[in-house]
Amino acid sequence: MKENVTNYMGIVIELGTRYGINFIFAILILIIGFWVSGRVKRVVLNACSSSLKIDSTLGVFFSSLARYVIIIFTILAVLDRFGVETASLIAILGAASLAIGLALQGTLSNVASGVMLLIFRPFKVGEFVDVGGLEGTVKMLGLFFTEMATSDNIKIIVPNSKIWGSAIKNYSANKTRRIDLLIGISYGDDIDHAITELNKVLETDSRILKDPSSTIFVNELGESSVNLGIRVWVEGSNYSAVRWNLIKNIKQNFDKNDLNFPYPQHDIHIISQPE
Repeated sequence: MKENVTNYMGIVIELGTRYGINFIFAILILIIGFWVSGRVKRVVLNACSSSLKIDSTLGVFFSSLARYVIIIFTILAVLDRFGVETASLIAILGAASLAIGLALQGTLSNVASGVMLLIFRPFKVGEFVDVGGLEGTVKMLGLFFTEMATSDNIKIIVPNSKIWGSAIKNYSANKTRRIDLLIGISYGDDIDHAITELNKVLETDSRILKDPSSTIFVNELGESSVNLGIRVWVEGSNYSAVRWNLIKNIKQNFDKNDLNFPYPQHDIHIISQPE
């Protein structure tokens, strides 16, 4: 009986010594690993925040990614301490990751595109853009999708993969924009007189920039009108307001100065047939 107790005590002491030490080391590895992951996350986040070229969303993504990578290696180190074959586990995790990646191919494509958009920043929140035929003001740029609002305040959610794979027009990227108008006058009107009146209209609007200077020219001789081209430069924020105001003022000026906007005309010639 005493021999059995002694044997059991020996086994318990042996197991306790073997696994107890491993358990203590595992606890230490976990504590150190989680502490290091937290420190690395803060360092990466602070580094990204101090850089003007890195978006805050991207900083959060990179810092979280760094933290989870360290946590994964910490867990693998703990398992290895207890004799678990980590090589097989890594192979299983790799296969599972591949399967998940194939299942979430579209989602991962959006994430990759979101990262590229946040790095290269073809547009920022608050800017007016055209993406694949969709126009609107950017409200939010995330890792999976971009939120836009149209001029009549309709919310649009666009997957980042569609944005990255399309041509992007950023109307707010530059401080100034050019307004192009085409004004038709009658063939019976004096061209120089029309250009003089158009210059008067341009001079009345202080929002039109002096540099670059405005241009008025004969663009083409149309079927029913002489088409005059107008090019003026304005601040980007004034584009729509100035354009609408110019159209109204040109119409009012032409009405006062007997300058006509011709309608399309077609001459019909009737040839009589002999009876």
